[in-house]
Parts: sequence; C-alpha cells; structure tokens
Amino acid sequence: GLYEIIGDTLDDAAGEAFDKTAQLLGLGYPGGLALSLLAEKGKPHFDLPRPLIHSKDLNFSFSGLKTAVLHLIRAQENLTDEIKADVAFAFQEAITDVLTKKCLHALDQTGLKELVVSGGVGANKQLRQKLISEFAQKNYEVFFPRLEFCTDNGAMIAFAGAMRLETSLKLDHSF
Repeated sequence: GLYEIIGDTLDDAAGEAFDKTAQLLGLGYPGGLALSLLAEKGKPHFDLPRPLIHSKDLNFSFSGLKTAVLHLIRAQENLTDEIKADVAFAFQEAITDVLTKKCLHALDQTGLKELVVSGGVGANKQLRQKLISEFAQKNYEVFFPRLEFCTDNGAMIAFAGAMRLETSLKLDHSF
C-alpha cells in the first residue's frame, strides 16, 4: 500500500498522445487502437523526435511529439492513406522507444527486475514486443494484463482502490 512516484508525465500522457495523434490522422477519438493498426501498414519513412529519451530522470513529455506529427502532416502535399500509415508508424516507433527506454532506466535505477504494465497503452502490440525483447536481454521480467483489462488508468486506479479497501476491511475488524 505504499507508493512512490519515480517518474511522471510533464504534459500529455502516452495514451493521450496516441488518441490525439489518431485524431490528427482522421482516425477518430479515442483512436489509439486504430493508430496502432494503421501503423502496422506503415514503413520507416519519417523520423520523429523521442522526447526526454536521454534525460536522466524518469519523466515523460509527449506534447512535443504530438506537435511534430501535426507539422509533419501539414507539410504533406497529399495526405494519402500510405503517408498516414507511415506517419502512424513513425509516431508509434517514437513513443514506444521512449516508453521502453524509460522502463529499462527505471528498473536499472531502482534495482528491481520486474515491471507490471498498466493502462490502455499496455495493449499496444509494438510496445509489448519491444519490452519483451529488451527485457529478455537484461534478464528482466515484464507482466501485462490481458487485453480486456488494458483500459483507462482511472478505471484501474478505482479498481486498485477498491481492492485496497477490501483488504483493509478484512485486516481491520473494527468496522
């Protein structure tokens, strides 16, 4: 029941960046899944920034990445389905690179060897593959919820709170 925040978002969270980028590509909102599916059709045609990837802290910042996508889209003379797929690919590569590197850095920094992924972005196939691959090289373990449980963090926090309340009620019989 004790928690320590070792890194946080400075602006847009990863899921928010996925959803807003999907919206920029005309995929609707929320659109993280649609963006990921489109990215599977894309090719490494564009290079996007990887915000804070080299910082020593464990914080995230994705508003600049989202802005870079906006400028990239506006720079296209004809935003074809192929170009949209390439933009989605570049965005997904950038964000999953940052998330993977920061997760590795968090384990290195804390001395822990296991990571539990939560939230909607935890359903992202590319992120799962990168984490599994990178973690295997360092003998770290990563755990993912089943896809139906990769949902909004608010719902997950509420569930964790309910579980904690239930546990405390069982331990404290004064109620």
